[in-house]
Amino acid sequence: MLNGDPVEEVTGLKKDITGEIQVPGSIRLAQELIENDLVDEIRLMTFPVILGTGRRLLGETTDKTTWKLTESRTVGEGILITIFQRADR
Repeated sequence: MLNGDPVEEVTGLKKDITGEIQVPGSIRLAQELIENDLVDEIRLMTFPVILGTGRRLLGETTDKTTWKLTESRTVGEGILITIFQRADR
């Protein structure tokens, strides 16, 4: 659980931990980490359900980042799983 500034804490975790750090379901935190160049991979699950309005995962940023699709598959009743990695790494 993050208690302080999330950018500082994730920067420290990336230095101290070998392996992956996951951010499930927090759009605000994901956007902040992407904005601060702390995200190497994005895994999205798209469900074939229309619920109305929602929030954008990839909102406004100050700089352009390029991502490449590295994997996609369909599971269950049409759930699409896509994995993107930074294209410049």
